[in-house]
Amino acid sequence: MILCPACGAGHADAGFHCPHCDYQPAVQDGVPLLAPALAAEVDGFDDRAIASLAASEAGHFWFEARNRLIVDRFRAAFPRAGDYLEVGAGTGFVLAAIAAAFPGMALTASEVLASGLAHAAPRVPRARMLQLDARALPFEAAFDVVGAFDVLEHIEEDEAVLARFHRALRPGGGVILTVPQHAWLWSAEDDVGGHVRRYRRGELEGKLRKAGFRILDSTSFTSLLLPAMWLSRRLAGPDAAGDNQAELSPPPMLGRALGAVMAVERRAIALGVRFPAGGSRLVIARREDAR
Repeated sequence: MILCPACGAGHADAGFHCPHCDYQPAVQDGVPLLAPALAAEVDGFDDRAIASLAASEAGHFWFEARNRLIVDRFRAAFPRAGDYLEVGAGTGFVLAAIAAAFPGMALTASEVLASGLAHAAPRVPRARMLQLDARALPFEAAFDVVGAFDVLEHIEEDEAVLARFHRALRPGGGVILTVPQHAWLWSAEDDVGGHVRRYRRGELEGKLRKAGFRILDSTSFTSLLLPAMWLSRRLAGPDAAGDNQAELSPPPMLGRALGAVMAVERRAIALGVRFPAGGSRLVIARREDAR
C-alpha cells in the first residue's frame, strides 16, 4: 500500500495520486518528487560530486568488494524475495549488482537527490525511481526486502528511518544494511562525507530490535584492512582536507592487493566467520512478527 505524503491516507495508485486529498507529485525526468524541498537542504553532494562518485565505483576495490558481500548475504537471507526497495540508492551501483543477481525481482530505488537517480536509471532501467525522504517512506506492507548501504550514518533520525523500514515491509520481510563503524575511526573523511555518526559495535542491532526487528546476521567487514585504515587516518590528521573518497583511491597495483585481501575476508564470512571489528558493519534483520 502507498501512503500519501500529504495526508497520510493509504491507496494503491502507483503514480502517487491520492484519491483522498488529490495530492499529485511533481515529476522530473520520469521520477516522482515526493520530497523536493528536502533535496535543497542536503549538503556535501552536489552534481559534480555525484558524477565523480558514479565514475569511480566500477573497478574500485572497496565498492566492488562491498557489492559482492551484499549480494552473497542477500542471496543467503532472502533467496525468494519478490519486491525490493533500496533507500539512498545513490548512483545505483549496488542496485545494479542486486538486479543482476535477482533478474526476476521487482526493484524500487529511492534517493533524496534526483541527480543521483539520473545515474541510477540507466544502470538499472527496469527499476522504479523515486525521490523521497527516508524518514517518511510512503509505503506500508509493500516490500519483501529493504536495503540501505552507507545511508543511515547521514541521517540524525536513524531510529525513525528504521521504524519506517519496518512499516514498509510485508510480514516475514527483512532489511539488509551497511554502515561505517567505530567512533575512534572518525576523521576529516567523515566530516566531508556528511556523516553524523560512525556506529558503535552493537548500536545498529539495538536500534533494529527497538524498531521491531530480529537480527539474523551481523558482521564487520573491511576488517583485515582495519590496521591500515586506522594508520592512514591517524597520519592524515583530524584537519586533513580532501573529499570523502581520498582514502579509497589507491594506485592500481595497491588497489588490486587491497581487493585480494577483501576477497579473503568475504570467503571467510561465507564460511561462517564473523568479524568483531572492521571499518564497516553489515546487518541483516527480519520483522519480529515473522513466522
